[in-house]
Amino acid sequence: MKSSRRTFLITSLGAASALALGSRQALADAPKVAESDPTAQGLGYKLDATTVDKAKYPKYAAGQECSNCQFFQGKPTDAFAPCPIFGGKQVSGKGWCSAYSKKA
Repeated sequence: MKSSRRTFLITSLGAASALALGSRQALADAPKVAESDPTAQGLGYKLDATTVDKAKYPKYAAGQECSNCQFFQGKPTDAFAPCPIFGGKQVSGKGWCSAYSKKA
């Protein structure tokens, strides 16, 4: 349960940060998330989903990418787009993290 609670808190804080940034343009100019970022490390974020450690993150499945996650705030074809999980910073469309949730 600790992991779910942590993901919920990070998601909530990330969404609040994204709202605080204001316009979509402000989000588009946001910095890119580095794999070395503490939040990224906590969520197992990878710039390339094919490099996810499947033993450490068994919920990962082939085909899961930021570009088809509900939190990705860009078009599916965008190389990078803002993500509220990371406080509005941009994530790679080909990336992945453990907060992945398939877009409806």
